[in-house]
Amino acid sequence: MDATKQQQDEEEALSNYTPLDSSLASTSSSSCLPVSGDTDRAPLLPSKMDDAEKGVRVDISEDTAHQISVDPWYQVGFILTTGMNSAYVLGYSGSIMVPLGWTGGTCGLLLAAAISMYANALLGRLHEAGGKRHIRYRDLAGHIYGRKMYVLTWALQYINLFMINTGFIILAGQALKAIYVLFRDDGLLKLPYCIALSGFVCALFAFGIPYLSALRIWLGFSTVFSLIYIVIAFVLSLRDGITAPAKDYSIPGSQSTRIFTTIGAVANLVFAYNTGMLPEIQATIRPPVVKNMERALWFQFTIGSLPLYAVTFMGYWAYGSSTSSYLLNSVHGPAWIKIVANFSAFLQTVIALHIFASPMYEYLDTRFGSGQGGPFAIHNVVFRVAVRGGYLTVNTLVAAMLPFLGDFMSLTGALSTFPLTFVLANHMYLMVKGPKLSAFQKGWHWLNVIGFSLLSVTAAVAALRLIMLDSSTYHFFADM
Repeated sequence: MDATKQQQDEEEALSNYTPLDSSLASTSSSSCLPVSGDTDRAPLLPSKMDDAEKGVRVDISEDTAHQISVDPWYQVGFILTTGMNSAYVLGYSGSIMVPLGWTGGTCGLLLAAAISMYANALLGRLHEAGGKRHIRYRDLAGHIYGRKMYVLTWALQYINLFMINTGFIILAGQALKAIYVLFRDDGLLKLPYCIALSGFVCALFAFGIPYLSALRIWLGFSTVFSLIYIVIAFVLSLRDGITAPAKDYSIPGSQSTRIFTTIGAVANLVFAYNTGMLPEIQATIRPPVVKNMERALWFQFTIGSLPLYAVTFMGYWAYGSSTSSYLLNSVHGPAWIKIVANFSAFLQTVIALHIFASPMYEYLDTRFGSGQGGPFAIHNVVFRVAVRGGYLTVNTLVAAMLPFLGDFMSLTGALSTFPLTFVLANHMYLMVKGPKLSAFQKGWHWLNVIGFSLLSVTAAVAALRLIMLDSSTYHFFADM
C-alpha cells in the first residue's frame, strides 16, 4: 500500500467514526459479555467471552505494517514485565518511599497495583468493542467518541511515550556515566556525552528489530539483565543496611514541601505499573485476545511485580530518607560488581525503550513505509535507519538538553498517563457497557473518572512547581 492509498484509507476510517449511541453500546455489551436475559446485571469486573471464542469473525480496525495476533500470552506478559521492571525501578526507593514513608509507600504500591490491574483489565475487555479489534488506543477512542477524541488520544499517548523514551535515554546515560566514574572520576566524560552514546545504541537496536513481536529472545535477555541489576542492588543494599547505624525514615522537607512531594510520589506510583499503550500491546496477542490479555496482566501484577517490590523496599530499608534517586549510586561494594549492575541496566534500558517506542514506529512504518518486501529488505532497512534514526535523534537531543526531565515527566504523566490509564478506561467502559451495569457499578466508574481527573490536575500543579524550582538550579546540557 503506497502512502497516498494509506492516507486515503485512514481519512476514510476517521470520517466514519461516530460516538456510540445506546443501541451500539447495547450491541457491544452483548458481544462482549455472556448474556442470559435482558434483566441480567454484569458483575463489577465481569468475565468476558470474546468473539473469537464464540466463532464470530472479528475484524481488525486498520491495516498495519507490523505483525499482530501472533504472540502467546506469556510473551506479552514478559513485555509488560520488562516495561515495569526497567531501570526505573532503581529510583522508586527515593521517588516513592522517601516522600511517603513505610506506611504510605507500602500501601501506595499495593493499592496502585490493584487499581492499575483493574483499569488495564477494563481497557483490555474493550479491545473488541463493536465486533472489531482496535489495535491502537486512538482507534478505540475514535470508535467510542468520534474524530476529536481520536486525535486527542493520539496526541496524549504519543507525548507520554516520547517523554518516557527520553527518560529511558537519560537512564541509560546515567548508567554509562556511573560506569565511567568507577574507573576514572575526573569529570571528563560528562552526562550529555553519555546520553548521546546511549541514543546511538538505542537507534542501532531499533534498526534491527522491525516490530514489537520480533523482540522474542530479546525479552529473555531483558529479564536476565533486570534480574542482574535488581539482585545486585538488593544484596548490596542488604549488606549496607546490616552494617549501617540506625537509619532515619522520617519524611524530609517542610510541611508545604511534603504536600507537593507526596503528590509527585502518587504520580510515580501510577507511572510504575502502566504503559499507556495497552491496546497496541494487546494487538500482538493471539486469540482469544481478551482471555490471553488477562493472563498476561495477572502475570505482570503477581510474579512480575515481585522484583520491583524487593528492590524498592530493600533500598529504602538500607538507606532510609537518604536513599539516592538512582539506587546503584547509594550501594557500596566491589567496583566490578557495580559495573556489571550498571551495564545490565544500560542494556535493559535499550530493550525497554524499544517497547515504548513501538507505537510511533508502527505509525511511521504503516503511514510512510513501502509496504513491500520483508522487514529486512534493503529499502525497508534504509527506511528504518532514516525515520527511526530521526525520531531517536530528537529524543536524544531533548534528553541531553533536559537531564532533569523527571519533573517534565511528572507533568506529562499527570496530563496523559492519568487520563489514558484511569479516566478514559473507566469512561469508555461506561460508554460501551453502560446498559448492562447496575447503578452501583455506574457510580463506581464515575467515582474513578472524577477522582482521577482531580488527581491529574493536582499532580500537574505539583509538577509545574518542581519545574520552576529546578529551572533555577539546572541549565541546558547540565552534567548531573
